[in-house]
Amino acid sequence: MAAQPVSRMLRRVLRSSVRSCSSGALVTQPHPGEPSQPAVQVPSGRRRFLREHAAPFSAFLTDSFGRRHSYLRISLTEKCNLRCQYCMPEEGVPLTPKADLLTTEEILTLARLFVKEGVDKIRLTGGEPLIRPDVVDIVAQLHQLEGLRTIGITTNGINLARLLPQLQEAGLSTINISLDTLVPAKFEFIVRRKGFRKVMEGIHKAIELGYSPVKVNCVVMRGLNEDELLDFVALTEGLPLDVRFIEYMPFDGNKWNFKKMVSYKEMLDTLRQQWPELEKLPEEESSTAKAFKIPGFRGRVSFITSMSEHFCGTCNRLRITADGNLKVCLFGNSEVSLRDHLRAGASEEELLRIIGAAVGRKKRQHAELFLMCQDSPPAVPSISFRDSLHVQGLRHRVSFSSQTVTLWKGGWPPQIPCLAQRWLASGLPQRHYSSHLDSDANPKCLSPEPRAPATPSGPPPTSDQLTHVDREGQAAMVDVGGKPDTERVAMASAVVLLGPVAYKLVQENQLKKGDALVVAQLAGVQAAKLTSQLIPLCHHVALSHVQVQLELDSTRHAVLVRVSCRARGPTGVEMEALTSAAVAALALYDMCKAVSRDIVLAEIKLVSKTGGQRGDFHRT
Repeated sequence: MAAQPVSRMLRRVLRSSVRSCSSGALVTQPHPGEPSQPAVQVPSGRRRFLREHAAPFSAFLTDSFGRRHSYLRISLTEKCNLRCQYCMPEEGVPLTPKADLLTTEEILTLARLFVKEGVDKIRLTGGEPLIRPDVVDIVAQLHQLEGLRTIGITTNGINLARLLPQLQEAGLSTINISLDTLVPAKFEFIVRRKGFRKVMEGIHKAIELGYSPVKVNCVVMRGLNEDELLDFVALTEGLPLDVRFIEYMPFDGNKWNFKKMVSYKEMLDTLRQQWPELEKLPEEESSTAKAFKIPGFRGRVSFITSMSEHFCGTCNRLRITADGNLKVCLFGNSEVSLRDHLRAGASEEELLRIIGAAVGRKKRQHAELFLMCQDSPPAVPSISFRDSLHVQGLRHRVSFSSQTVTLWKGGWPPQIPCLAQRWLASGLPQRHYSSHLDSDANPKCLSPEPRAPATPSGPPPTSDQLTHVDREGQAAMVDVGGKPDTERVAMASAVVLLGPVAYKLVQENQLKKGDALVVAQLAGVQAAKLTSQLIPLCHHVALSHVQVQLELDSTRHAVLVRVSCRARGPTGVEMEALTSAAVAALALYDMCKAVSRDIVLAEIKLVSKTGGQRGDFHRT
């Protein structure tokens, strides 16, 4: 598997006996076989007190189906220090005014009320909860609440290594860390930020401080990361991890495509092929996870089967949003503002009546979602579930045209078609994918007609010999040590002629292997970064920007691949752009070859380059 070398590297990193974390302090990790620190848990004296003084469960937190809601999730903030493409746009989302968010005292007041009525577990969420400045103080004050057995937190892990020692001292019991890939380049592509190593340091720090198991949440999405299942599981061999594979779920009325969900049974079959001895563990009461363990492995694997085998019948969870709304079901639209009632001076009894009424209205299950699971996809998809969720590292755009319209801002990136109006009445939805969107761009339309021969602009090339051959005719790398650093930009393109059958499947996103456009785009981004490892005499270039766009051309049953690379340095990036375009085209061929091998990769060419001593080049 592609990610196996990375997986082995990660295990070496996490197992290393001495390493430097983001805090700057040296930390140690016991070798296999050595005793590790005990897991963080509630002191035995406190557990005994809670058992002996357990009160009857509150009627206010018991719904009409007899479910007792003893687990409360509190969102501390709407903000996040990542920009996951399936979660929010790159520029972020409109935030609730600070005055409308719950204050620390309001959070603690509501938590105190719920714990008094029988809640014994609170999980802090976000946004990203660890960017809230007073998160340690909130944990410490929650720890003082009598009756509260567990305080957990769900985090992206970026700030975890730095804050975890303080959080543990304050009373944090459990940790869930979100991590959807073990491939650093894919991580950066998905979240639009660097930080993969910080997340791994956070996992290491949690293990070092004795948290066991450390829960790692991985949302499995077909076409993006389902090929990494075995690599995630392999991490549990020597580490006390609970890797939790989560079925992808719809939210907020998005047009969800069930083809993108990898079911629990499919994931389990994949694991059993590698580890047939995989054994199921007893399920805990009200648990959302189906747990498994490979004999001899230190950690375990779990599945959150929210879609294929829902656990609504034993749901014991309630949620309070950052602005103070109570949600009794993650999938429900019904909310009641506890903040407004609290600020209006509602008494404890009045708040309990409001909470009890909301809990009493909770449905037996989120049934409307399972109707979605059973629906077959439309013949021609309009907007997939990625459009509203920004899933799999892309934003899905729909335009209506019977031809391909290419739009550039100085050659990049595509925007709203200038010619689209003439085709609105007759065209079908086209799928367009881009690894970058610039909402401020001023589009410039280029004609889809055949291009004129290339003409260079600026000073023409003056070299009359090959630059990668020395005087003896041997291959040699050019010495760029004396060249000045300049801004370098290169654009390249390719065409993949699919034929009508494969084209239709790609257009409708119905290939059994997954989303061909997503896979090709990721392949193009990674190839640009790895060019120096693929082309022997290329220099390694620290790219500052890579953009890969794929666009369907219905007139030729083709996919157009366009790539832009940018860097500042002494050498150009045209090879990075060309390699990216070529590998993206190859990935498309690989995705479609089971349907047709009559696929042609054509017109792999440099579109333009700027910067460098030989001047600019533009294919016009």
